[in-house]
Amino acid sequence: MQRVEQSVITIGQLKVRYLMDGTVNGAASGMFELTVPPGARVPPAHSHSDNEEILYCLEGTLRTSVADEVRDLEVGEWRYTPRGAVHSFSNPHDRAVRALIILTPDIGAQYFREVAEVVGVPGGPNPARLAEVMNRYGLVLSPPKAAGAAG
Repeated sequence: MQRVEQSVITIGQLKVRYLMDGTVNGAASGMFELTVPPGARVPPAHSHSDNEEILYCLEGTLRTSVADEVRDLEVGEWRYTPRGAVHSFSNPHDRAVRALIILTPDIGAQYFREVAEVVGVPGGPNPARLAEVMNRYGLVLSPPKAAGAAG
């Protein structure tokens, strides 16, 4: 099979490179590479109404949280997020992370293009507009935790 270089979608400091867009080719799953520089601003904690997610660490150390269980993933380690589970990620470490993400069913590269458009406006993103885009694709923002709350 011939390798086709995919364009990179930049969302703030994050880079998303779709390898297989299930919404375009009719596959049940989609797959993309995510690059997270140290200290990069990342999406808020959220869940997926209709999708499950598998994250596989290719390079660096990625901090993940799934249903309040925090783990650092090293190269070669993976993490599964079932539908409805609140999850997030970050890179508090000193080197960039590259991870492979598989979504079933896929939400597609268009979601990330729309988020990039919202995030890239002068003055920063409008939280209501970002929530609207996320909700349209079945992503549900997690309410912020109260100060001092356990978990």
